[in-house]
Amino acid sequence: MTDPSRDTAPTAARPDTAADTDTARLVAWGQELRSVHARLRDALEVAREAVDSAGDAAPAPTDGADPRRLLGLYCHGFCQALEGHHRGEDANVFTALLDLRPDLADVVAELQRDHRLLDHLLGELSRAVDAGADAAALDRHLDGIDAVMETHFRYEEKRLVAALDEPALAAALSGTGRRAALGPLA
Repeated sequence: MTDPSRDTAPTAARPDTAADTDTARLVAWGQELRSVHARLRDALEVAREAVDSAGDAAPAPTDGADPRRLLGLYCHGFCQALEGHHRGEDANVFTALLDLRPDLADVVAELQRDHRLLDHLLGELSRAVDAGADAAALDRHLDGIDAVMETHFRYEEKRLVAALDEPALAAALSGTGRRAALGPLA
């Protein structure tokens, strides 16, 4: 059975404009955030599986998929998804939230520090993949990202979900599509 929260329609089939259905309704942004976090966790697991599959494998024959190439694809895809999520939060969600709830400035500042740390860790992972690092090294990178990401997600959900679900925030973000606000996995 298909899970509708995991819509896999191509980007072109899901426009991200003010006229699309994502912005024509009031969005419970806290629930959207939780859904995106779940998808990012899944994407991290796919990257881990690619590391496990590739191991120290030699490139596959030309008629098969090269496990190292697939590893790069999945790891880089995960990095782009997480970076896009944080860019959307920083540029759209946090700005609108702070306009309505300046009392959350310290929380948002802490989350933005986490974003910078995760950007650094993602850059290190990307460089390791490009350099052909072995599976053990890549696992260490993913473990570090996982630890920071999970702590970040839990803190963000604990501190912001109620505020994100306020109707005033939905109104403030009414012209913003889900992907612009929460990244490519929204």
